[in-house]
Amino acid sequence: MTDQLAELIQLQDIDVLLREVRDPEMALHEERLGFPVDNVETLERARRKLAARIDERLLQTYERMSRKLVRVVVPVERSICGGCRMSLPTAGTRAASGPSGTLENCENCGRILYRS
Repeated sequence: MTDQLAELIQLQDIDVLLREVRDPEMALHEERLGFPVDNVETLERARRKLAARIDERLLQTYERMSRKLVRVVVPVERSICGGCRMSLPTAGTRAASGPSGTLENCENCGRILYRS
C-alpha cells in the first residue's frame, strides 16, 4: 500500500467521524452511550493537515466521490469490492494513475481499492 493510499484511508476515517459528530441525532446517541461529542475543531484541524499531504488530483477525486459515498476507499476481500460487494474481474481492475504508482478502481462502483 502506498503512503498516499494510507493517508487517504486515514482521511476517510476522520471524515466518517466528522459526519457522525455533525449529525445531531447521531451525536445525541453517542452522548447517551457515554461518549461526549466535543473537540470537533481538533478533528477538523487533523483533517486539514492530512489533506495537505495528499496529492491534489487524488484528493479531488476522493472529495468528489465522498459527496455520494460514505466509504470511497475500500478493501478487496476474496476478489470482491468491499464497497459494492461485486466480484472483480480476474484479469484485473481498472487502474487510475496515482501519485506513487497505480491505484485500482472497482469497475462497477468506481471506488478506490486496496489489497491487504
